[in-house]
Amino acid sequence: MFKRVSILLLGLAFTALGHAADEGFEAGKNYFVIEPPQATNSGDKIEVVEVFSYACPACNMFQPTMSKLKAALPANAELVYLPAAFRPDEDWPVFQRAFYAAQALGILDKTHEATFDAIWKDDGTLRISDPKTRRPVKQMPTIEDVGAFYASKAGVKADEFVGVANSFAVNTKMKRADSMIKAYGVDSTPTIVVAGKYRLTASSAGAIDKVAPLVKFLIEKESAGK
Repeated sequence: MFKRVSILLLGLAFTALGHAADEGFEAGKNYFVIEPPQATNSGDKIEVVEVFSYACPACNMFQPTMSKLKAALPANAELVYLPAAFRPDEDWPVFQRAFYAAQALGILDKTHEATFDAIWKDDGTLRISDPKTRRPVKQMPTIEDVGAFYASKAGVKADEFVGVANSFAVNTKMKRADSMIKAYGVDSTPTIVVAGKYRLTASSAGAIDKVAPLVKFLIEKESAGK
């Protein structure tokens, strides 16, 4: 079973962290070197990847911190989301498919946070667990359910969304995502990968409030090596 990282809701302003090097971060303890390093798709920018799932409760709790981190990344860095499919029993592959379909249709900015809310708020329409008992629902959301929800949130036609979601292009992206997650050595979510070379979690960083300084440290480390 894949482990999960317990996340507390805390947020930090990335630009007000001071000198990240002063934190004394160590390879093999606070972050892990990925061997071999993986290619990135962010051009000249340093790629910061969040491996996540909409259906992961820890990722939902981590989302406010991740949003602040994204907004405060330096100009030479770029955030990329990489959806995982670790848990078919909790509908993760459906939401991985939904992510790539929304991305292909250009509606991700309208659906990303809304999808978390639809799963985890008590009145959400894409719940995977009962809000009272916290037990899995008998009928998990289908890609058609997601399409109907996205139609209401992003104005896309539900049947068009489902068609894109089941396309060869999205199937290919899902397979590539699974391969990348394996190559990164990721076994929990949320996990952050910097420059295709360094992997970290809130647990490895030492605490949730150490994540942003550690990401900054690794961006600086990568920048110095270029």
